[in-house]
Amino acid sequence: MKTGHVYILQCNDGSFYTGVTNHVIKRVCEHNAGTHKGYTKSRRPVKLMWDSGELPIIEAIALEKQIKGWRREKKLALIQGRFRDLESLAKAYTNKNDHPSTSSG
Repeated sequence: MKTGHVYILQCNDGSFYTGVTNHVIKRVCEHNAGTHKGYTKSRRPVKLMWDSGELPIIEAIALEKQIKGWRREKKLALIQGRFRDLESLAKAYTNKNDHPSTSSG
């Protein structure tokens, strides 16, 4: 079965990059060498902040896509191991988008 790791890097500018690979250390080296083109190339050096561990590749790709959609605060909670905060951060974000009714009823 093919496997992969989801990883989060912190870039030199403080931003986060999320990716998926089958060899995390090699990929971080590629990012830092500038051979991995894209977002991190102009934001080097990068630092590995989180690694999912080995997952079935289908799950790794789905998790990468999910994390890429998260706000910074939620990514920080994951990196810091604050797993209990992940659900409340998702709810807090949803609630921010709720607009109070403006009816004058």
